Amino acid sequence: MSHRSGQEDPERYLFVDRAVVYNPATQADWTAKKLVWVPSERHGFEAASIREERGEEVLVELAENGKKVVINKDDIQKMNPPKFSKVEDMAELTCLNEASVLHNLKDRYYSGLIYTYSGLFCVVINPYKNLPIYSENIIEMYRGKKRHEMPPHIYAISESAYRCMLQDREDQSILCTGESGAGKTENTKKVIQYLAHVASSHKGRKDHNIPPESPKAFKLQGELERQLLQANPILESFGNAKTVKNDNSSRFGKFIRINFDVTGYIVGANIETYLLEKSRAIRQAKDERTFHIFYRLLAGAGEHLRTDLLLEGFNNYRFLSNGNIPIPGQQDKENFQETLEAMHIMSFSHDEIICMLKVVSGVLQFGNIVFKKERNSDQASMPENTAAQKLCHLLGMNVMEFTRAILTPRIKVGRDYVQKAQTKEQADFAVEALAKATYERLFRWLVHRINKALDRTKRQGASFIGILDIAGFEIFELNSFEQLCINYTNEKLQQLFNHTMFILEQEEYQREGIEWSFIDFGLDLQPCIDLIERPNNPPGILALLDEECWFPKATDKTFVDKVLQEQGTHTKFQKPRQLKDKADFCIIHILCPVDYKADEWLMKNMDPLNDNVATLLHQSTDKFVAELWKDDIQTFQRASFYDNVSGLHEAPVDRIVGLDQVAGMNETAFGAAYKTKKGMFRTVGQLYKEQLSKLMATLRNTNPNFVRCIIPNHEKRAGKLDPHLVLDQLRCNGVLEGIRICRQGFPNRIVFQEFRQRYEILTPNAIPKGFMDGKQACERMIQALELDINLFRIGQSKIFFRAGVLAHLEEERDLKITDIIIYFQAVCRGYLARKAFAKKQQQLSALKVLQRNCAAYLKLRHWQWWRLFTKVKPLLQVTRQEEEMQAKDEELVKVKEKQTKVEGELMEMERKHQQLMEEKNILAEQLQAETELFAEAEEMRARLASKKQELEEILHDLESRLEEEEERSQGMVNEKKKMQSHIQDLEEQLDEEEAARQKLQLEKVTAEAKIKKFEEDILLLEDQNSKFVKEKKLLEDRINEVTSMLAEEEEKAKNVGKIKNKQELMLVDLEERLKKEEKTRQELEKAKRKLDGETSDFQDQITELQTQIEEFKGHLCKKEEEQQMLQARGEDEVSQKNNALKQVREMQAQLSELQEDLESEKQARNKAEKLKRDLSEELEALKTELEDTLDTTAAQQELRTKREQEVAELKKAIEEETKNHEAQIQEMRQRHGSALEELSEQLEQAKRFKANLEKTKQSQESANKELAGEVKSLQQAKTESEHKRKKLEGQLQEFMARVTEGERAKGELAERSHKVQTELDNVSAMLEDAERKGIKMAKDVAGLESQLQDTQELLQEETRQKLNLSSRIRQLEEEKNTLQEQQEEDEEARKNLEKQMLTIQAQLSESKKKLEDDVGTIDGLEETKKKLQKDMELTSQRLDEKTIAFEKMEKTKTRLQQELDDLTVDLDHQRQIVSSLEKKQKKFDQMLAEEKSISARYAEERDRAEAEAREKETKALSMTRALDEALEAKEELERINKQLRAEMEDLMSSKDDVGKNVHELEKSKRTLEQQLEEMKTQLEELEDELQATEDAKLRLEVNMQAMKAQYERDLQGRDDQNDEKKRALIKQVREMEAELEDERKQRALAVAAKKKLEMDLKDVEAQVEGASKARDEAIKQLRKLQAQMKDYQRELEDARASRDDIFAVSKENEKKLKSLEAEIVQLHEDLAASERGRRHAEQERDELQDEISNSTSGKSALMDEKRRLEARIAQLEEELEEEQGNMELLNDRFRKTTMQVDTLTTELSAERSTAQKSENARQQLERQNKELRAKLGELEGAVKSRFKASITALEAKIAQLEEQLEQEAKERAAANKIVRRTEKKLKEICMQVEDERRHADQFKEQVEKANSRMKQLKRQLEEAEEEATRANASRRKLQRELDDATEASEGLSREVHTLKNRLRRGGPISFSSSRSGRRALQVEGTSLDLLSDDELENKITDNNANETPATPLE
Repeated sequence: MSHRSGQEDPERYLFVDRAVVYNPATQADWTAKKLVWVPSERHGFEAASIREERGEEVLVELAENGKKVVINKDDIQKMNPPKFSKVEDMAELTCLNEASVLHNLKDRYYSGLIYTYSGLFCVVINPYKNLPIYSENIIEMYRGKKRHEMPPHIYAISESAYRCMLQDREDQSILCTGESGAGKTENTKKVIQYLAHVASSHKGRKDHNIPPESPKAFKLQGELERQLLQANPILESFGNAKTVKNDNSSRFGKFIRINFDVTGYIVGANIETYLLEKSRAIRQAKDERTFHIFYRLLAGAGEHLRTDLLLEGFNNYRFLSNGNIPIPGQQDKENFQETLEAMHIMSFSHDEIICMLKVVSGVLQFGNIVFKKERNSDQASMPENTAAQKLCHLLGMNVMEFTRAILTPRIKVGRDYVQKAQTKEQADFAVEALAKATYERLFRWLVHRINKALDRTKRQGASFIGILDIAGFEIFELNSFEQLCINYTNEKLQQLFNHTMFILEQEEYQREGIEWSFIDFGLDLQPCIDLIERPNNPPGILALLDEECWFPKATDKTFVDKVLQEQGTHTKFQKPRQLKDKADFCIIHILCPVDYKADEWLMKNMDPLNDNVATLLHQSTDKFVAELWKDDIQTFQRASFYDNVSGLHEAPVDRIVGLDQVAGMNETAFGAAYKTKKGMFRTVGQLYKEQLSKLMATLRNTNPNFVRCIIPNHEKRAGKLDPHLVLDQLRCNGVLEGIRICRQGFPNRIVFQEFRQRYEILTPNAIPKGFMDGKQACERMIQALELDINLFRIGQSKIFFRAGVLAHLEEERDLKITDIIIYFQAVCRGYLARKAFAKKQQQLSALKVLQRNCAAYLKLRHWQWWRLFTKVKPLLQVTRQEEEMQAKDEELVKVKEKQTKVEGELMEMERKHQQLMEEKNILAEQLQAETELFAEAEEMRARLASKKQELEEILHDLESRLEEEEERSQGMVNEKKKMQSHIQDLEEQLDEEEAARQKLQLEKVTAEAKIKKFEEDILLLEDQNSKFVKEKKLLEDRINEVTSMLAEEEEKAKNVGKIKNKQELMLVDLEERLKKEEKTRQELEKAKRKLDGETSDFQDQITELQTQIEEFKGHLCKKEEEQQMLQARGEDEVSQKNNALKQVREMQAQLSELQEDLESEKQARNKAEKLKRDLSEELEALKTELEDTLDTTAAQQELRTKREQEVAELKKAIEEETKNHEAQIQEMRQRHGSALEELSEQLEQAKRFKANLEKTKQSQESANKELAGEVKSLQQAKTESEHKRKKLEGQLQEFMARVTEGERAKGELAERSHKVQTELDNVSAMLEDAERKGIKMAKDVAGLESQLQDTQELLQEETRQKLNLSSRIRQLEEEKNTLQEQQEEDEEARKNLEKQMLTIQAQLSESKKKLEDDVGTIDGLEETKKKLQKDMELTSQRLDEKTIAFEKMEKTKTRLQQELDDLTVDLDHQRQIVSSLEKKQKKFDQMLAEEKSISARYAEERDRAEAEAREKETKALSMTRALDEALEAKEELERINKQLRAEMEDLMSSKDDVGKNVHELEKSKRTLEQQLEEMKTQLEELEDELQATEDAKLRLEVNMQAMKAQYERDLQGRDDQNDEKKRALIKQVREMEAELEDERKQRALAVAAKKKLEMDLKDVEAQVEGASKARDEAIKQLRKLQAQMKDYQRELEDARASRDDIFAVSKENEKKLKSLEAEIVQLHEDLAASERGRRHAEQERDELQDEISNSTSGKSALMDEKRRLEARIAQLEEELEEEQGNMELLNDRFRKTTMQVDTLTTELSAERSTAQKSENARQQLERQNKELRAKLGELEGAVKSRFKASITALEAKIAQLEEQLEQEAKERAAANKIVRRTEKKLKEICMQVEDERRHADQFKEQVEKANSRMKQLKRQLEEAEEEATRANASRRKLQRELDDATEASEGLSREVHTLKNRLRRGGPISFSSSRSGRRALQVEGTSLDLLSDDELENKITDNNANETPATPLE
């Protein structure tokens, strides 16, 4: 907001464009849609149109995006007609609600209209930009105008206050409130600016009688208004600061009192201040500044001034926490000069200004004084006193005296004075308190000096206008003492507003002569005000705070306890809602509850000061400083700084205080009014209370005007409005509270003339023609409109309406206007059409005339007489020439007269043209000036951009400084660590000296004496403990009393909770069923896991076998390399040939041994594998047991992995700790050795360290005392936690009491509504009761659903938590065991060391034991604390639930109140509806009878259809029995087939007798062929029977479908007829609504008709019961269909199980194949080895022969050798022959194995093909399953819409079953046991489903009683029949699967045929077990639904026996 007016038009920011508001398109849109406001997270509220009402919920369509949303009725708020958009006064809104208020403010704000009225309020929204609406032209525009004549503006408020003051001679006040940054100070400035302009004394005061005494006085007198305007910059400089929200935030409240004389001119002013935030002078939050004067002084002071004031840089002052933070768009240097100029204008002397600036510099120097703690004591010291010297120089004190007063002040103890040493914390606090007090006194002196300058005693002030600029309600997360004071002030101001508002209302009602019972809404706020300010009985919060300040040992906690004790039961007081809450208590203000934290309240209230320094300041050599401090010593006794030293230790000193109070208001600041008795102790709260009471007294004597300032967003962006932020402020500012009060009266009021003009269209014949008085006309109109008398009041000049009535009238008017306009348009179009037709007719006749004339002319043109006639006719006019000349002369005279007139007019126009040209020139000059201003603005923008860059650079510098500060803090942390290490070194020295003390017995004696002293101290502590125990007992007694009270409350609550218990029983049943379902699911999952485990085991075995093969290959390679080495040696060394031969033999022996070892290893491996399988089975069993306890969700698996990681990390940490421990032990050993060596030296040093030892002993004693103190504090914490728990219980009781109160209030409201409803006719009451029952039932059902879901979620969470805890406990136990084992090992290692260390550490161990005991007690206390915290969390959760319920109750309460307000409007509509309903009731009865007959007819048809279906089902059952018998015969044949296969396998196993058994094989072959032929014939017969049954079934289904289609058509026709009848009824109802005049006559008839209606109602109920029975039958049919569905699902599961068996068989075959392949590989390896041996022998033989041929010499010697070699060769040849024989055998074996491999591969391929087929079949089944699911989903969707409550449980169970089906589809192996288990579980599920159905029936019966309409029954029947048809379709699919089974049997016959062929050829025979298994599967699939459980199990075992694979025949 600024004074500049740019080129923009100011009227755009003041006036609303009415053309946009009265747009007919928006009006039509509003009437067409039922537009309402709906809550929105983004926009606060969003426009939406109502589409459908569903009981308590409403379906709405959002206007913005067309999205449809279901919303509770309570959350919807009505929308005003477009006529009221951008309305200037929101009190005129017909729908007064939060959404309408917010929307109106938002629309105006976005249009640039920042001011809006709301009754007495003027609401201002900060635009965050300069608007051209504060210029002198605007002031002149508003001057002398009434408020309603001009648009809203702060000038309009100021003008109305000024005019009221002059006219009524009554004092006025303008109250500006709002958040920081909302614009309070700016609006205050604008008020002062307006008043200074309007009421300036030097304008128009020529005839004033009072002469000035001197020229100077005259000059001052003329400058009074200027001084008044300049007072604000001075106060802003010293009292304003930059905050996060606002760059120029006022940190104090002020009341500016401007005095006026009788003639209305300003004669003086006075300023009073409140709540200065003096703590800002010493510390500031991040990104905030202290008061402006500090920065302006440092930036703007010249060199001379800087030296005088000892000024330094910004970063050299500790009190400037954030350094120099510049403000965008402002220069501190320029502002400093402006402040000095303002002081000169206010006539401040140069000395005064210098003294003030000295004090400001002194306040900064206070922060630079640094204290340090002395080494040997806690006493503070000042190591450097340069800052103190500077301070004392500035404030005129002695440095030595100042340091003495700070460090060792004198305290009065009794009659004597004693010097007491101060700690560092106390000294810091004292300095900060002095700095705050000094600045506060300076600010008070400044205000007093400004008041002195503005005071004009020469003239007597007749009246005044007061402007209050104070913060509004402040509600943070945690609020302190300052917020309490602000909120207390605002409570008083809101009470004043409520009171004055209804005084004005009362005056207007009296003026208009309306009957009205006066309500003082100001009394609503009185309880909250009493809670804060009451002096006694019981004392309020401020009184209790003052009382606690008198006690020296009082703390904030004792104050809170006292408040809870005294005010705990107050209606406006709340204890902490949760134990976790940081707040200490809560006060329920008028707007909302506010949490308060009572930290440092005693200190803030006492505001203690160091009296020694205060006396020094009072005795200062500087007169200005002495003047500032003189009052504090003389007038009253301060709260001493030393009175409450304990408070210093308990409350942290370095907390940033919000707003400290003005302490010690005295006569120098505000005159003698605040003077107090000498020696009396005055608190801040007391003084503030007195000050506020005086302010309220002055405000009550004035006529108040309210301005509420609102901050639109926290980003300081123009044109952005945060709706939630604005709503919060509207609540806090009391605007919405004012609207609430407004709703109670008649807020909408219209002048008679306007009402008649606007709404006469609704009553066209009510007012007769001629003149009539406005009041009479309005009365007649109201009578014609037939409005209820409670909705309006007629006054003397206006008519008053309740909220919402005008909106209704607007709707009626719009409808009427639309009808009239339509009629008008029709008339106009008719008229235009007729006119066009007449024109066409005229044209036609004219054409005929033209044609006739043309024809005549053509005939006459050649006729001679005609030519003569045409020539003679003009000559006849010559006689008339004279007459024509005279006429022309007369015309000439007239033209001359006109010319003279025109010339005169032309002269005037020229003169006007000159004037306009002059004005144009003036405007051009103005435009030039505006363009210059625009250029200046552009320059300013450029400067601002440059400043922004500079600021960004400064910001970067600040960030770098921040990083440096962080590095410094890191350095400090490192220093701290060094100190800790130094402390550890000292402790080690202490340990060494204690070791030396053992040898010094004298010191031992002294130590024993000290131990005795310790024991005495312990005894004292125990005494104290016993006292505490007694106190605890007393508290427990109190708890017992409270629990007894709670029990009584619970007994009361039991009556309320009966209904809840019933619902809980239902929930328990549902939970049990849910548990059963979960158990079945878990067992199925166990089976799946087992199968997965088996597959993984098989894969592991395969991998192990592969690794074995690779190992054997590696061994063989090694052996070959060794053989090659041996051969090389044989070639090199012939002499060692014999040895080589021996080695070859040995190697061969080793090979044989290795082979034997290999076989033994294989056997061992097989055994190990068996053992592994057994173990794996055991492991799986254990897993299943574990998985019973654990939930197997993905989340838990993740948790397990996390836990395992944590365990691994813990183990690593333990290992590292053990390593560190061992390292420490080694270090200790080394130290021990060195210690033994240095013992002699230490003995000599011990004497020197004796004195130091005594000091360390003292420190140890103090440490022991501190430990004892800690134990005490822990015990106190325990008692406090117990106390808090008791408080919580008390709060719970209060909450229960509130719930009961809420219920009581609800009951009262219900009684009121009952009274209102009793005014209606009894007939309407009966109808409404019926509707209510339906709504209640729907609500109950919805509530039960929500409760069920909540309980299910809670159950799941609890089970998860239990399982997590159990797993965690087990892990911890395992870790504990491992840790114990490690600990035992460590202890064994330590024992040896401890034996050596015992002599040294004996005394240490004793002290450690004591410490450990203390630690144990502390651990116990911590455990109890944790338990208590858990209890607290549980109670807090309960409390949250209760609060939510309570909020819902409050919502319904507010809604009921609004409904009560609107019920009066609805009464008329209800009466009209009742009258029409009475007429239509008979017709409805007739329709009901017709519907009843139709439903009975359809029920009979349905029964017939069901009977036919049953007959056909029995036929189908008989057919299936026959099929079963055929299947049994088939199974017998299969058994014989299996026996034959077994014989064939025996034949194949016998290897040698192949040729002998050929004849037997041929015989068996023939028998098999015969059996196959018999089986074929049987199969054909079965197929024929199956075909017949299928045909019969198809016929049945076709008949069923035809019947169903006919039934659906009939139902559709009936529905259409019903809809048509319903439409006709609705039309008739609308026609009957017009007949309102016959209402009174019909009332008499209604009483007589009431009895008839009751009888008819009973008949209707009987019909409804019949219909419900029919629906029950339909539901039974549905259940049957569901049972059939489950049977089909079971069949599907059996099919899957058999398929899994096939997969298992194929796997076994694959395993066998792999084992055979492994044997073949081994044989290959053996063969290769033997070949290598043979080659080796041949090589040796060749070598020998070569040697024989070469050896010519020495034949005789070598002959013997030759013989030997020949013998050896013969042996080798024999061995070779043997090897060749073995090779041939091996080759034979190899051929056989290859044959076996071939057969196995063929079998494998066959198996794979069958597996592929089964996989395809599975996929088909899955597709069918998906189709079934889709259809099921459609069914569920249809059923859900009608039976949500009954079928949700069934849907959940179906979904679970579907999930199980999907999981089982993925599984590949299933054992017989799992099948049996699943069957048993299926039975259990069936039982559960039946239970569910029973419960569902119960719910359905309840719903059926409520929903008594016939349409729903028909739809449900249709849905049931659709389900039946779908089930039949699924049955058809299953019969198609039977066809597949027949195809499989044909495949079997083909296989038999191939077997015969193979037997004839003599080739290998293989049987594929998959086809038999598949055949059994499909056959069993047909008859499964008719078999019992035992028969089913037998069949499954038989199938498994059939599916064993056949071994190949060799």
